[in-house]
Amino acid sequence: MNLDHLTSWDADWKGLRVVVAGLGLSGFSAADTLIELGAHVVVIDGADTEVNRSRADTLKIVGATDVLLGAAHTDALPPVNGEAPQLVVASPGWNPRQPMLAAAAEAGIEIWGDVELAWRVRVKEGRKLAEWVVITGTNGKTTTVGMTESIFRAAGLRAIAAGNVGTPILDAIRDPEGFDVIALELSSFQLHFTHTMSPMASVVLNIAEDHVDWHGGFENYKADKAKIYERTRVAAIYNADERVIEAMVENADVIEGCRAVGFTTGVPGLSMVGVVENLLVDRAFIEDRRNSATELVALDAIAEVVPRHTAANAAAAAALARAYGVEPAAVALGLSNFDAGDHRIQAVARRDDILWINDSKATNPHAASASLGAFGSVVWIAGGLSKGVDYNELVSAHAKRLKAVVVIGTDTAKLIEALERHAPQVPVFMTAVRETVDETTGSAHGWAVMAEAVNHAAAIATAGDTVLMAPAAASMDQFSSYAQRGNAFIDAVGALMGEDTK
Repeated sequence: MNLDHLTSWDADWKGLRVVVAGLGLSGFSAADTLIELGAHVVVIDGADTEVNRSRADTLKIVGATDVLLGAAHTDALPPVNGEAPQLVVASPGWNPRQPMLAAAAEAGIEIWGDVELAWRVRVKEGRKLAEWVVITGTNGKTTTVGMTESIFRAAGLRAIAAGNVGTPILDAIRDPEGFDVIALELSSFQLHFTHTMSPMASVVLNIAEDHVDWHGGFENYKADKAKIYERTRVAAIYNADERVIEAMVENADVIEGCRAVGFTTGVPGLSMVGVVENLLVDRAFIEDRRNSATELVALDAIAEVVPRHTAANAAAAAALARAYGVEPAAVALGLSNFDAGDHRIQAVARRDDILWINDSKATNPHAASASLGAFGSVVWIAGGLSKGVDYNELVSAHAKRLKAVVVIGTDTAKLIEALERHAPQVPVFMTAVRETVDETTGSAHGWAVMAEAVNHAAAIATAGDTVLMAPAAASMDQFSSYAQRGNAFIDAVGALMGEDTK
């Protein structure tokens, strides 16, 4: 069935037969939206949990045709009112090779994500139409989308950070007051199932090997990231320090008149935002950009310590805001007001001239590399679920700054191999392998692992060292989330020092 006519809230959605795959935040939001539009909706999720049963009850009350929970329901396309579905809306974590989605593709049924659905229903008579600025990258997405939101709000605009950052895009779209602008964080998973989005401005922050197991290879991962530039209308913003991203812009089918704008942590060239003597400056969105630059903000007004990747995130956020037309003073105010929050290069404690840093958000080698590069002599706590990535480049690049490595996690073979190959002189301490066993509460074993790791680090670190917990891996083998892993580190450091660090 051709669904090209479904391009607004006021289109004829009534009676459309839809399967929604996944009952997380985005799946629930998609199902709720489709039911409100008058579609017939069947929801499936492989996890028959208390949370999902509660969400299922809510959806049935508002009019879901059915909600099917349990692994037995995820292998085949369910009928909707006795007939084949006309549309599948997939939650971000659902792999396109998953049997049900593969069956839908084989049958010629369109597969959307919640972002695609949101783009199609954003237009509604009587509702404010928000501009979209969209952000992706291997690392730094959440920081950049938060910075962008802060800048827009400093400019007096009604703005929200949405998407992969926490607030489902459909919840933002349906807000009764509406927004002037939505800063939308997009994962590669979300982009895979997005087809017609045409944002005002878009950016790929960086690109490194990640989620290769989900995408079936690095080339596929890069291709999904590159989709963010398609149909961009005003500014396709790229990391000028990464040629592969510039090539994404060159190959993108943008709307006529769209500009390519670079950002860099060095001195900016023409049509770029960059850094000159600790000042973030704009040479892209000013009239005389060939001969001058406009100061946006001093980096030390953003934070006491601004690592290179944070400066890059600020430059990207500034470029997005300037593409919208935000004045330099609001860029400065928004970046100065921004709080990066917990678990991202978070200083937890300093004692005896030893700095303890929590960077639990560093869930892949690229993010961990940014952290390691910000410090000198490092006792590194690392490890977890590797997601199929390679650690050789990371260890090789930072071997000279490693004083010791304390390894956590259950999937550590590739990390250990890289350390043996590129940093054979660095002592490596292994924690006991304790796997997560309680999915409801999160593993108590993980807290014990982190306490052991912190004690190892304390025995090694001396004045001038940084103890950096930047795992370069996902957390779900021993923790319920990167936040729980970070909190375990904070608690363990506090216990070590005999104080409450919360």
